[in-house]
Amino acid sequence: MTTDDAALAAPGPLGVGLDDLGEALGAAATVLRANAMAAGLDAPVPTCPGWTVLDLVAHQGMVHRWAAGHLRGETVDEAEPFEREGRESADVLGWFDDGATALLQAVVDAPDDLHAFVFLKEAPPARLFWTRRQCHETTIHAVDALGARLGRPARADETWIRPAIALDGIDELLVGFVTRRREGASPGAPTRLLVSPEGADVAWLVELNTGRPIRTRRVRPGSPEAAADHTLTGDPVDLYLRLWTRGAAEPVDELERWWRETVSVTW
Repeated sequence: MTTDDAALAAPGPLGVGLDDLGEALGAAATVLRANAMAAGLDAPVPTCPGWTVLDLVAHQGMVHRWAAGHLRGETVDEAEPFEREGRESADVLGWFDDGATALLQAVVDAPDDLHAFVFLKEAPPARLFWTRRQCHETTIHAVDALGARLGRPARADETWIRPAIALDGIDELLVGFVTRRREGASPGAPTRLLVSPEGADVAWLVELNTGRPIRTRRVRPGSPEAAADHTLTGDPVDLYLRLWTRGAAEPVDELERWWRETVSVTW
């Protein structure tokens, strides 16, 4: 294997590799489907106000087909026709299963040196990027389906999510997603927010300032570079859900409330 090949095959920034992400993606698709079936397609989704389970399944099935197209090296101009197809299907859960299976197969078949569209900051190579993105996309929406079955947002201890996957998802959100905000954001004044999951050897320092893009750096907990105005901590899975606005509890303070309303990606 050449040096370039080794770089392409390397795991993501926190050491989570393609196999682990693919396994977590498959597990999340199974959980989403099972809870959607148990809840019923007309059930409301507490963590996605205004959505029913049908909306959730049609959306996720659409995203799976869109991502699979990129993994196959296809040109994917519009994703909306996929969602219409799902809504019009006589068996929308079977349609969802077909899309999830095709996505997992596309992950297996894609070459490590795949050239494809990616859209997040500090994105890994395309094959790993799409597997990672769909792992977290499906995991979060599977939590939504679980909440639809429960009739309320699910607690972290009610989920199947492993801490390593949760930490990787926090990294993708803080490094890849929130840094895309060109206009920046701040809770009234420039703020250095430290996101520090319990028991982890990595934390994220998020610099919030109106008028300039949000900046995120990975830091060592307890190190001088981790000095912050505010620290958000907790169990990795709970923190993952809270940062994605899927936490079962109310925000712990006004800064977390501001984060939910202003910064965090929703659906």
